[in-house]
Amino acid sequence: MSWLVTGGAGYIGSHVVRAFVEQGLEVVVLDDLSSGHRAFVGDDAAFVEGSILDTDLVARTLREHAVEGVVHLAGFKYAGVSVERPLHTYEQNVTGTAHLLAAMAETGVDALVFSSSAATFGTPDVDLVTEETPTRPESPYGESKLVGEWLIRDHAVATGLRHTSLRYFNVVGSGSDDLYDTSPHNLFPIVFDLLLAGRTPRINGDDYDTPDGTCVRDYVHVADLAHSHAVAARRLAAGEELQPVYNLGSGEGVSVAQIMDAVRRVTGIDFTPEIAPRRPGDPARIVATGEAAARDLDWRMRHTLDDMVASAWRARSSAAQAG
Repeated sequence: MSWLVTGGAGYIGSHVVRAFVEQGLEVVVLDDLSSGHRAFVGDDAAFVEGSILDTDLVARTLREHAVEGVVHLAGFKYAGVSVERPLHTYEQNVTGTAHLLAAMAETGVDALVFSSSAATFGTPDVDLVTEETPTRPESPYGESKLVGEWLIRDHAVATGLRHTSLRYFNVVGSGSDDLYDTSPHNLFPIVFDLLLAGRTPRINGDDYDTPDGTCVRDYVHVADLAHSHAVAARRLAAGEELQPVYNLGSGEGVSVAQIMDAVRRVTGIDFTPEIAPRRPGDPARIVATGEAAARDLDWRMRHTLDDMVASAWRARSSAAQAG
């Protein structure tokens, strides 16, 4: 028996695949390579190129590889761009999830770990987000992830699907030098690419109501995240009960200025960030507790901020040298 990882050729998905392999679980990856990379999928996992919108392909993959459960990471993950492309976002994230659920029902696969998002919360009015914090998404991306959770919940009522959804914030770092974040919208790759090009990174706003005036966010290491996905899958496969939703949060948060300080320390590149105007809609602070996930999914912060920066920089530098 094996597990299907949709989006398993992406940055987070490829780390999840590695975590499964390390825990002795057989894996098959389904990815359309729209943002993933075939090279990110090692020889230890089977690979099928295709879209979750292709129900017949998904069902055939589930049957041919004797799949017992699915980790669903495939989707359009750019919150800002989703405002400009709402129909595409909903097609990929909502319609795609519906097609996946239909294929699972057709083939009798009854376990699902869903990659949700902290974007479901929008701008929370609490210092520490919990699973009970009201969801008020502020982008089509966040809305599509919340609707995905609803689809899974309602489908479970009808079919007995065993499931959990994992919400997380800013995923950074690398668990292996050959896996790295290639998103053009995430802070770490933006900063690294600027430094490699001899340019200066910038901070959007330094007058927020935070200790150093810059935004505070929840940064978690991708390998820690991947580990808890694998634990969730193993628990569902064993028939154990899990909460419908977990936050994978640090409980503390890190400011953008602290990130820049860590980048200076780790890279040895001395720079002073440019200060740019605030971006509309950026809240001063978003940090979540991970207490429930720590209890049930062996979730914990195994990496320091410098570890996160160093592993990400090492992987990105290796890619730059190779490319």
